Amino acid sequence: MAESDNPCVRCGACCASFRVDFARQELLSEGGCVPDGLTVELTDSLARMRGTDHASPRCAALVGQIGVKAGCGIYEWRPAPCREFGLRAPMGIGDEACARARARHGLPPLA
Repeated sequence: MAESDNPCVRCGACCASFRVDFARQELLSEGGCVPDGLTVELTDSLARMRGTDHASPRCAALVGQIGVKAGCGIYEWRPAPCREFGLRAPMGIGDEACARARARHGLPPLA
């Protein structure tokens, strides 16, 4: 599948629908790869992607327009919940969480 056929590179709905909490060990300052400046500290063991806990969530790492062309500005360094979300969506196969995120932004579910 060509990258242009990947619905995830034009969607971004998941990045503007869910709270993203992850282990602090994933932070750059803790030896991981997630840039600290895009996160907020929750506890001694948890961090959250900035913007994902707002009433209208939008991850600070999301770039572009949802449903048109959107993507993660730190894709290579994104935290585990993001790497694990919608593993089949790039192949055009959605799941329940993907469908809920897309519906929130007026997009149809993936096949």
